[in-house]
Amino acid sequence: MATARFNSPELRKPASSPRPKGRENAKDTLCRNVLIYGHCRYEDQGCAFNHDPNKTHSMPIESKKTLNVDSPSFTPASLPVPGKSSTISSQAASAAPFQPRGLTSGTVTPNPSSESQPPVFNPALIREFTPQTYEPAETIGPSDGSGSDHHVAYDPFQMSAVTQAVPTATQYNPYLEDNSSLGGNTAGFYPASTSFVPPTQPLQYHLYAPIGPHREDLLAYQKHAHDFFMPEALREELHKKAEATFQVMPNSQLPTLDSYHTLVALDTSHRKSATVFGYPSWVYKATSIKNGSMYTLRRLEGYRLTNERAIRSVKDWKRVNSGSVVSVVDAFTSRAFGDSSLIFVTNYHPLSKTLVEHHFANISKFGNRGVQSVPEPVLWSYIVQIASAIKAVHAANLAVRCMDPSKVILTDKGRIRLNACSVLDVVQFDAQRPLSELQQEDFIHFGKLILSIATNNLSVMTSHTLMVFVDQLSRTYTPEFRDTVIWLLTPAQTPDTRTISNFLSGIATHVVDSFDSSLHGNDTLYSEINREVENGRLARLLMKLGTINERPEFDGDTMWSEQGERYVIKMFRDYVFHQVNSEGKPVVDMGHMVSCLNKLDAGSMERITLTSRDEQNVFVVTYNDMKKQVNAAWAELQKPARR
Repeated sequence: MATARFNSPELRKPASSPRPKGRENAKDTLCRNVLIYGHCRYEDQGCAFNHDPNKTHSMPIESKKTLNVDSPSFTPASLPVPGKSSTISSQAASAAPFQPRGLTSGTVTPNPSSESQPPVFNPALIREFTPQTYEPAETIGPSDGSGSDHHVAYDPFQMSAVTQAVPTATQYNPYLEDNSSLGGNTAGFYPASTSFVPPTQPLQYHLYAPIGPHREDLLAYQKHAHDFFMPEALREELHKKAEATFQVMPNSQLPTLDSYHTLVALDTSHRKSATVFGYPSWVYKATSIKNGSMYTLRRLEGYRLTNERAIRSVKDWKRVNSGSVVSVVDAFTSRAFGDSSLIFVTNYHPLSKTLVEHHFANISKFGNRGVQSVPEPVLWSYIVQIASAIKAVHAANLAVRCMDPSKVILTDKGRIRLNACSVLDVVQFDAQRPLSELQQEDFIHFGKLILSIATNNLSVMTSHTLMVFVDQLSRTYTPEFRDTVIWLLTPAQTPDTRTISNFLSGIATHVVDSFDSSLHGNDTLYSEINREVENGRLARLLMKLGTINERPEFDGDTMWSEQGERYVIKMFRDYVFHQVNSEGKPVVDMGHMVSCLNKLDAGSMERITLTSRDEQNVFVVTYNDMKKQVNAAWAELQKPARR
């Protein structure tokens, strides 16, 4: 060991002093320059220390002495290398600094000078961590398989439990508010595919809402900034419908049908249901090649057309023009799905729900919703709208025939429409029945629909003991409502017939109430549109001002925006947007900005005072003068360039 060389009594210092006391001890002490640099430059110039490291090994070893606090600190002379001399060469001081080998190829190059060498750490060999996909634990409850999307309130601050396995047959729908369709074994929004698209975070609509004081905190003469623009609730609803309209399906395996492409499945379940039409039906959204509009395609699986006149009956439904009936566009047969299918094309209403999804979202095992009853004004609104639809259909010498809760859609708040009315006319074309008989059955179907919603029980549609459910109406609703349902469910005595006009005359009061509510809703929409009607004009005016003000150069003139009428336009910009109060703080008044821009666009004769930033120039101009100057500067920008 290297420490053995210091065991000689000549090399050990007295305990009384940490330093040697004379030249007699210095000649036996190894020079520190030799320890550090390998040689001593003062060896030939009178250095009194020992410069021969081998001399210390030849000294006799004496018994060790106990160390005390005055013992000198240990300083190693050199580190001996196995198989070589322990003497440090004098060229060690000029040796090149150590540099580690580079990892160019990603592998460790063995050192031929050594038999074994520890592996060098190579980060390129480490595989990058790839997170596994996940699925929320909640699932969508079963539906009838023929309605539109099932929508529930979306909470972006909650996340379901994360699991490890994700079935490849389930894909994510970013436009569906209820994102729980990813979990469990239930069918997802999209049909099975070979690749899974990882879910993306839905858009945060609530971030559009500006933060500001509440309306009730303002005085009567104060103006709220929100009063100039569309309410955020309406804006959010329109954004959602626009997203649903342009929604696409990644890795879609759905075919292209004649002139319709980009099919997107609208069913929330893959469970087949043939209760209403006798054939399993599926609903898709598609884009028309002819006009680029979105339409709804209802497919009847496994239907074989035996009579060409059956599908021609759809043309009669094109004459039905009612706000309470989903318009029928076309019908055709196709084998693009691998079977014989009948396709009905109707208008598309984004984010629509069926009455089953809206009123029977949580059906118990007994067929009841288990919640409070639907308010009577809502039911009267449904009655009036459906009666209006029946009147339009009967006037076209047709019968509705299909009024199942799963086929009546809710397109807006309290706004319902009859859907899939023409399907039974084609499917049951061979079973010819008198039109009067079918129209009389419409009243019975009408009564069953209202009774099922009022009693919260879907079994009413297939029950033959309806009076048991009618007796339940007396507990919640008025006698007038109960008598109306009884009138619909009671068949007319031969030869008397019931007409929709007689029914409307009986509920005339509620028809007027519904019409009045419709007028109020129409006024509300017009009021909201009135707030946005000037946005186009103001946007164009702001574009002109932004193009003229602070323009760095035009037609070789770097001072173009600071001269002539452009300088006055710059002062007007400061007057509108850069005002400050007496304390020098910015005045952010939305009403002042909108008012000034409207007056500028209209060319008002009102006078205003414009002051330059250095307060050396003051102009008194009218909005009409400013309008002429803006138009002149804009026209100058639009003139052809000089050559």
